[in-house]
Amino acid sequence: MTKTKTIAILQSNYIPWKGYFDIIAAVDEFMIFDEAQFTRRDWRNRNRIIIDGRLHWLTIPVSSKGRFNAPIAEMEVSESGWAEKHWRSIQHAYGKAPFFSLYGPPLEKLYEQAATLPLLTEINELFLRRISTMLDLAPEFQRTSQIPRQAQSPTGRLVEICAGRKADVYVSGPAARDYIQSAEFAAAGVKLRYANYAGYPTYQQASESFEHGVSIVDTLMHCGPQARGHLKSIQRPNGLLSDP
Repeated sequence: MTKTKTIAILQSNYIPWKGYFDIIAAVDEFMIFDEAQFTRRDWRNRNRIIIDGRLHWLTIPVSSKGRFNAPIAEMEVSESGWAEKHWRSIQHAYGKAPFFSLYGPPLEKLYEQAATLPLLTEINELFLRRISTMLDLAPEFQRTSQIPRQAQSPTGRLVEICAGRKADVYVSGPAARDYIQSAEFAAAGVKLRYANYAGYPTYQQASESFEHGVSIVDTLMHCGPQARGHLKSIQRPNGLLSDP
């Protein structure tokens, strides 16, 4: 019996939230879509942690001014010292968290390595790979740029990538329902599934009201090895996914 191959294609994000890693956990192959246009004030180069009970942004400075159509893959870091600043903020935020002693040292080394990388997409991929390892997730990571582009439409490009990677199932984030043409996936013989982000469990967080939309770093520091269990696709088969 031929094994089904499931893939996801998501834009490159910086230390993303648990929902992003939930999709990684649900697939055999994860495609980093860094050919997409870089969008300012978005999740590509920033994310949130909680410091002293309040949300705090960590932003990687990039040279985006006047480059409105540039892809994520071309975004260059514009200031040195960003990694040290981010690490100090994480130390301040989670130095007293239950699992800082477990995840602090490897994260510090990650930031030291990230400080040497010139491109945003390289930094994001580094964190995605290493944090996935911390969560005991082991998909194959690829970049979509390895698949030559011929399709003109957004859906056509996704289907083209699925075909190029010989995927049978495509897992999409829920926001893509607004533009994806499901008939194109059906015509290509690729089953389309959507992630459902509702119903995540909470945990003891350093804020008055629980905030789901923070970096996975927050979950790791407070939940330790149990952070993996906060991913719905790990909790139960198909717990994350729904059909169109």
